[in-house]
Amino acid sequence: MEEQVSIIGVPLDLGAGRRGVDMGPSAIRYAHLNDKLEALGYDVEDLGNLPVPTPESHVIGDHQLKYLNEVATVNEQLAETVADVVQRGRSPLVIGGDHSIAIGTIAGITAAGKKTGVIWFDAHGDLNTAETSPSGNIHGMPLAVSLGLGHPRLTSCGREGQKIAADNIVIIGARSLDAGEKALIREQGIHVFTMHEIDRLGMATVMEEALNIVTDGTEAVHLSLDVDGIDPLEAPGVGTPVAGGVTYRESHLAMEMIAQADILTSVEVVEVNPILDVENKTARTAVALLGSIFGETVL
Repeated sequence: MEEQVSIIGVPLDLGAGRRGVDMGPSAIRYAHLNDKLEALGYDVEDLGNLPVPTPESHVIGDHQLKYLNEVATVNEQLAETVADVVQRGRSPLVIGGDHSIAIGTIAGITAAGKKTGVIWFDAHGDLNTAETSPSGNIHGMPLAVSLGLGHPRLTSCGREGQKIAADNIVIIGARSLDAGEKALIREQGIHVFTMHEIDRLGMATVMEEALNIVTDGTEAVHLSLDVDGIDPLEAPGVGTPVAGGVTYRESHLAMEMIAQADILTSVEVVEVNPILDVENKTARTAVALLGSIFGETVL
């Protein structure tokens, strides 16, 4: 990461099935994100929140692509903002908001044409399209969109078509995959480390392999951290919790190894839902993990 970090809040909940993640950026900031980064020696620029519409002021539209135009418009604005941050030589740190914002983040960081590896830390694959999605919620589609798969209104964000290559994607912590996602994973050859692999191999081995994959021939590496990848006992404030997730300590080890590899160029944290949380525990966990990502160590 660059020593200069720009925080971009995206309080979007139109891509999710439950309300509340629109308050995620506030919860994360309230958990002392800025103070944490400044204490680690970073020059922090907080760009505030992008303007985001509310569900009350819009209609769902296509139930297989809920709030399509609104989600697309926000992501287009995000892509422009992220691209500007990168062009100014700063590292973007995007805080959400639901995971549909990854569409704009990835479009922005790849705008310069650099081949980018992606670490997708998540309980889910987010590889659905309108044809395979059980819910029609776009927060289950951003990785597919970034591969150039899905509605043109989404895949054209930033620029037309595919933004990242399947060979340089790693999903870590998956334990809830839909049938269409499983088929796409096999078809595209996407590397997935489910909880089975983490249990069997250990997080250290998983991360060593993951880091090799995302850095193979790439010029940049992006981390998309969905807090529902962490076990709900440690991160209860999420809209789509799945039992049996990555432990608190395993999560820190993963982030510490990413930091030690010194390969990250951008980060986003998504799906913190204060309405479903307990005393802001999930936001505090997210900020603690961001500390590890940005180089915080015990000694």
